[in-house]
Amino acid sequence: MALTTRRLALSILFLGLFAMAMKPSVDTDSFWHLRAGAWMLDNARLLTIDLFSYTRFNQAWINHSWLSQTLMAIIYRVGGYGGLNLFTASVIVLAFVFVYRAGEGGGYLRAFIIILAATTSGVYWSARPQILSLLLTAIFVYILYDYLWRDANRLWLLPPLMLLWVNLHGGFAIGFILLVVAFVGELLRTSLRTSLRVFEKQSQSVTEIASQRTLAMTNSKATWIGGYGLACAVVACLNPYGAQMLLYPFRTVSIGVLQNFIQEWQSPNFHQPEAQVFIVMLLATVAAIGFSRRRLDLTDFLVFAVFSALSLLAWRNVAAFAVVVAPILMRYANSAVEELQEKYPKLKLQNPSGLTHSVSLRGAPRDPKGLTLINGFIVIVIAFAVLLKMADAMSAKTNDEAIAKLAPVKAAEYLKANPVAGKMFNAYNFGGYLIWALYPHQLVYVDGRTDLYDDELLKEYLNTALADDGWEKTLKDRDIRVVLVETAETMNNETMNNEE
Repeated sequence: MALTTRRLALSILFLGLFAMAMKPSVDTDSFWHLRAGAWMLDNARLLTIDLFSYTRFNQAWINHSWLSQTLMAIIYRVGGYGGLNLFTASVIVLAFVFVYRAGEGGGYLRAFIIILAATTSGVYWSARPQILSLLLTAIFVYILYDYLWRDANRLWLLPPLMLLWVNLHGGFAIGFILLVVAFVGELLRTSLRTSLRVFEKQSQSVTEIASQRTLAMTNSKATWIGGYGLACAVVACLNPYGAQMLLYPFRTVSIGVLQNFIQEWQSPNFHQPEAQVFIVMLLATVAAIGFSRRRLDLTDFLVFAVFSALSLLAWRNVAAFAVVVAPILMRYANSAVEELQEKYPKLKLQNPSGLTHSVSLRGAPRDPKGLTLINGFIVIVIAFAVLLKMADAMSAKTNDEAIAKLAPVKAAEYLKANPVAGKMFNAYNFGGYLIWALYPHQLVYVDGRTDLYDDELLKEYLNTALADDGWEKTLKDRDIRVVLVETAETMNNETMNNEE
């Protein structure tokens, strides 16, 4: 198979994307996920109660990411932190392969939008279960858009994917949001079309009109999406916690401390560069829709509106926005480009390689002699550079240095070598690593499992960490003998992270 210029561009795109993602990916919350996964491997059973904190010890814990945690623990035991980096980068590349396939337009346009979407979502590229939600979001988008725009009915894949998703991460709610929005959009489209046809044929009897409406609804795409959506809801109950898992996302967002003190649950801070990339993608989509000669599709509008609103309400939703909206941007940008090329024919890329193609005996264009070899050499050079980046990200030294910047490694080593009688008060962001490093010798006060601690304990934590009224009483009542916090504890809106 000849390595054409188009294939060269695609190779460069995804090799570059892999290089972007191939970096130390362990996050503050990655550690408690690893500890939970290791515990389940060692004990050959699910972990459904809290064993890591003394403030919620032995209480029921909805461990919605049990399958991801087990997978992470296996990868860590085989390949260490480098293995987790490789796994994370591979998942990211695979996710954007589906995003690329869900879109329309030329390869160069789609490649540019993929880069924009990847940069927008890059802030959440880390080794935690949420990265698998990004992949499953991309797969859901591909299946739904393929059905809506290409009539390729692979909706039967959605229920088994949802069964997997609900056991991997609580982000399965994104799948239901996509299904509901697509269902409503197609339902309204079918209803409007039927009503217009009926209006144009006033001479029809009431029975004929009702029959046409029933037939249209039966054959509509909304019916298929709704049916498979219900099937997804049924299989979503097949998890260790049953039907209550369907309500889990509502329970999480009801925790008031999330919105008040945890950055990723707040609106984006548009003074940050990462948030500014989100603005660029948001405005680019609006511009593409406005300049496109293509009429705005109702379902596209609803998807764009819903995920834009979710992203403006909570920073953590920006990654899903990038994956869901990228194919919409491709669709309307492609239409705008085609119209521009019709007005200005010189803008058409008759031959992107800049070289004259020869023609085979069958009439099909082929690359000039030697172009495949040149392209192959370019790919080899780029792949070698990516391998160097990969080797660095796999090295123990690089990962140890990265972890030392975000976790209290030395303090944990000291506490392990010099156990302290009594309990520990720890910074929220340190909890995950302390679970990883000190369990079972020392339990934590709090960590990133906000759904376990709820508002009551998180408010107590904030009150104590900020030295507000009664902080001494908390330390005394809980028999706290050691305090481990950041060296410059400010507890502003950017110090607490929750990235399950």
